This record gives sequence, C-alpha cells and structure tokens, in this order.
Amino acid sequence: MSGNTTTKTVANFDKPPRLSKAEKARLDGLTDDAIARAAGDDVDNPVLTQAELAEFEPVADAKRIRRALNLTQEAFAQTFHIPIGTLRDWEQHRAEPDQAARNLLKVIAAAPDTVKDALSEFRERVEG
Repeated sequence: MSGNTTTKTVANFDKPPRLSKAEKARLDGLTDDAIARAAGDDVDNPVLTQAELAEFEPVADAKRIRRALNLTQEAFAQTFHIPIGTLRDWEQHRAEPDQAARNLLKVIAAAPDTVKDALSEFRERVEG
C-alpha cells in the first residue's frame, strides 16, 4: 500500500469481531497486571486518570432509548420528529448527535410521554 492510500474501517458495535482460538487463549492467559502493563506501554492510548475520565460526557444512546420504548426506528423517528436517516446514522455510529440532539435524547429517555405530548401539541398548532 502506498503512503497516499486511505482506507476506511467501519466498526460494527452490534457484532464484535470473532477471535481465533489462539487469540482467545492468549487473551484468557493474561493476568490483570499484564493487561495493565500492556495498556500502560501503549503510547497511542495512554491510561487516563480519574480526573480525565470524569471529563467525558456519555453520549445518549439512541438505539438503547428506542428499544427501551419498544419502538421501531420508523415509529421512534416519527414520534419524536427525528429524520429516519439521522436516527439510523446515530444508531449505526456513522454520526454522533450534536449537543441539542443529545439533550433531546436525554429528555426522551427521562420523560418520553411528555415529549410525545408536547410534540403532538406543537404539530397540531402548526398544522391546524
């Protein structure tokens, strides 16, 4: 491969890669100390301090929220006024929700009926 070649790797979080028997045996044989040492030696992936970890804000998981509500992608998108393509991109990790969308997902997770009612009332006022 030349130095000018770019490749794209897509991670499928629903289907992690399968390990060979040899890879599984090697990993199963590692102690916690060996794992910590290997992680500490990785200059591209330094171990984070508790303070650094605390700075991370978890991203609202649209798929988990939708499944908890027992809704299809189509129903979730229609109910909460989210374009279906956008929802699919979030769920398949092709795109991350921006701050406003993350806030909407958090509110949907906390009070889905309230959000649904508010959006229905808004739609009725706009259309009616």
